Amino acid sequence: MEVKVLSSKLVKPAYNAGAAPATEYIPLSIFDRVTFRMQMAIIYAFASPAPSTAAIEKGLAAVLSQYRAFAGQLGVNPDDGTPSFILNDRGARLVEASVDADMVDMAPAKPTPDLLKLHPDLEGELEEVVLLQLTRFRCGSLAVGFTSNHVVADGHATSNFLVAWGRATRGLPIGPPPVHHHKDLFKPRSSPRVEHDHLNREYYKPSPNAVVGHHGDGADNIVIHKAHFTKDFIAGLRASASKGPGRPFSRFETILAHLWRTMTRARDLSAEETSKIRLSVDGRHRLGKPAEYFGNMVLWAFPRATVGDLLNRPLKHAAQVIHDEVARVDGAYFQSFVDFATSGAAEKEGLAPSAVCKDAMCPDVEVDSWLTFPFYELDFGTGSPSYFMPSYFPTEGMLFLTPSYVGDGSVDAFVPVFEHNLQAFKECCYSAE
Repeated sequence: MEVKVLSSKLVKPAYNAGAAPATEYIPLSIFDRVTFRMQMAIIYAFASPAPSTAAIEKGLAAVLSQYRAFAGQLGVNPDDGTPSFILNDRGARLVEASVDADMVDMAPAKPTPDLLKLHPDLEGELEEVVLLQLTRFRCGSLAVGFTSNHVVADGHATSNFLVAWGRATRGLPIGPPPVHHHKDLFKPRSSPRVEHDHLNREYYKPSPNAVVGHHGDGADNIVIHKAHFTKDFIAGLRASASKGPGRPFSRFETILAHLWRTMTRARDLSAEETSKIRLSVDGRHRLGKPAEYFGNMVLWAFPRATVGDLLNRPLKHAAQVIHDEVARVDGAYFQSFVDFATSGAAEKEGLAPSAVCKDAMCPDVEVDSWLTFPFYELDFGTGSPSYFMPSYFPTEGMLFLTPSYVGDGSVDAFVPVFEHNLQAFKECCYSAE
């Protein structure tokens, strides 16, 4: 796919009153400090007639006046050296591009390296928190490549921004303003109690010679498979997992349990090995914070099981392991983390956040579930997007779950696997057991 870049500029917030507010420094929260340091990248497709660039840009300038963190930069407060979001209205990067072909002929149905051409260049040090690329195809369709720094906002906060952006573009009220972090928001209890093992969950003790993160060559033998689970298939899985006494498992618990077992089988691991999942848990409701909180408020559940148990016991077992572990990450768990993270123990002991991007997760799994985020509600005035998916992120074992564009309750799973495991994965992916 040949993409021609036409222009690149910064879109700054547009304030109704005219004068921009003063620069502010918002300290990174304890949740911002332990999250992944990565760019969150997604692709939207809008069919012809697609919204105009002028309307999208005008809406972006309007919404950035409320969501100033997405128009700012990451840095430090010069007064005390605290890592902070700098609300300086630098702006979001907006790139315009074109493709001399029809979208239906060029756009991949699943993430491939070609998708990276629908984003601005993400190599090197990025000055902006948000980078956008509007790519227009010969047929009149539009691809919107959206990228934001995960340290600034988690998926919940980003989806709030995207919906507000669409509303601003349509001339509607943006909705409730975002609530930003302040130094007294996450306070330890008067008698701090660390009741959970945060040392080996949100943190780890790095060894002096350890090399972690992406090594640059991991993507060569990884392919991203898109699995489409119909509403009927999901209903069958849920019925199978929920046999016997107890509450029925959720759609998410069932699909994740199925994919965990499928990936484990495709990897051909030994029965004695242990596999675990890293699974995001939103803390807003658990800590009694507003849904409009803008930033990160996520910790992780870590369901684990032996390979032998995953493959030899029924689907219900895997679903129960997932359900029980997520249930443990409750309000008390989040408060225990607050007590630990504000104590200074992590810094004193030389701990590092365990949320690190890797080339491969095997024998483990990580999942980003976007099933409940309103990503399809991004409407610039010509209707909802015809398609939405994560961009190309070739980490083996890092799953993305999204609602299918069909809109009937079916689910798309984007599953990066080693090329030599792909056939085995496909052979058991649509088997209910």
